[in-house]
Amino acid sequence: MNVREIGASDAPSRAWDVFDAVNPDVLRSGIGSKKWRQAAAGVLPAGLAEMDFPVAEPIREGLRRYLGRGALGYPYWPDGSPVREVFAERMARRFGWHPQPGAVREFATVTQGVHLAVHLGTEPGDAIAVHTPVYGPFREGLARLGRRLVPIPLHDGPGGWTWDSGELARLVADHGCRALLLVNPHNPTGRVFTRAELLELAELAERHDLLVVSDEIHADLTHAPHRHIAFASLSPEIERRTVTLTSATKAFNLAGLRCAVGHLGPARLRAAWDDQPVELYGAANVLGVHASLLAWTEGDAWLHAVREHLTRLRDRLAAGLAERLPQVGHHPPQGSYLAWLDCRALGWGADPAARFRERGAVELGSGPGFGPGGDGFVRFNFATSGPLLEQLLDRLAETAEAGTGPATGGAAGAAPRASARTDSDTASRPGTGSHREGLPHALTGEPAC
Repeated sequence: MNVREIGASDAPSRAWDVFDAVNPDVLRSGIGSKKWRQAAAGVLPAGLAEMDFPVAEPIREGLRRYLGRGALGYPYWPDGSPVREVFAERMARRFGWHPQPGAVREFATVTQGVHLAVHLGTEPGDAIAVHTPVYGPFREGLARLGRRLVPIPLHDGPGGWTWDSGELARLVADHGCRALLLVNPHNPTGRVFTRAELLELAELAERHDLLVVSDEIHADLTHAPHRHIAFASLSPEIERRTVTLTSATKAFNLAGLRCAVGHLGPARLRAAWDDQPVELYGAANVLGVHASLLAWTEGDAWLHAVREHLTRLRDRLAAGLAERLPQVGHHPPQGSYLAWLDCRALGWGADPAARFRERGAVELGSGPGFGPGGDGFVRFNFATSGPLLEQLLDRLAETAEAGTGPATGGAAGAAPRASARTDSDTASRPGTGSHREGLPHALTGEPAC
């Protein structure tokens, strides 16, 4: 089946079949992803934030056509790459925000854009407010830039993760914060902040004259009924103090092509960026730009289908945890394919991911790596096939059932005793993307050799 054909009118089972055809052997191979290749043999990876699915056919075909021309010279973009205009059009169409393309700049990654915005928009020693837990490279990057991270704790409540308004206002004022780093949808908790919450942050930013750096890379991956609201769309005044960063790489699984965009609302920040020596901080590559154009102009049918699949797996994960691991706390994410699991009741200390890896052969995101608020938690990536999600749930449950006793099977990395299946076994079962001769390659769609 051609992934290009997937659309809103397709029956869900037809779309899900495509995303359930995941072959772990291929993913571990030389053309596979970092998520799988860095995991030890026999370990199922569910930590790194990338999906197990092949790239959408319109993107693959468009890149084939582009490469078929045989020309990979210097691009001629006198007014910036064409992704600026397409980004602006997409923001207007999907989120009702109308940014000016002239304020958009290209980056290699969103992480690079965050660090550059902080580097050029604040001074060493400045305090930066950040909701915690927070994506590790942001926290480490702020420290290396000599900025002071001011944690704004997200608290676990009946409705999910949110901040205490009084605590937020006090911390920003007491530390003299000069900027707010906003991640929405939030990584790792999966919260999609409401308009009321964002307006509260906007009022705080106005009152304290904060630069707002807003990472919105998961915006295309919200789960109904939740909808993403671009922070800069709240008002013209907020747009003028906000750097909005995003990329097609997360929603369309294109991380290796290294292309992100940022709308630089503050005029002084645009001027500071434009005053830098040419390519001092690198640049987006031409294939990354072209793939982003294809994703944002031809990829919406694929995106619709993958979101349906991810919502189905999110709900299956929630049901599986409630049934087999009720001691693990969990709010189904409102956006993204990342679940933030509270494992403190298991009594495994600050880093339960280590126990799951060594005794359950599952690689999860380590909670302490997300800074304050991360101890006792793991981040679980469920962007995989249905059969592999079931195997991951089996391994998590079996590890928890084994309690604090010695690891079964002896060496670290061995699969738990009760789970006799390996990821290769899963791959060879009907409907799970067997690598046998004649069946399609899980990444390229070509016949497997």
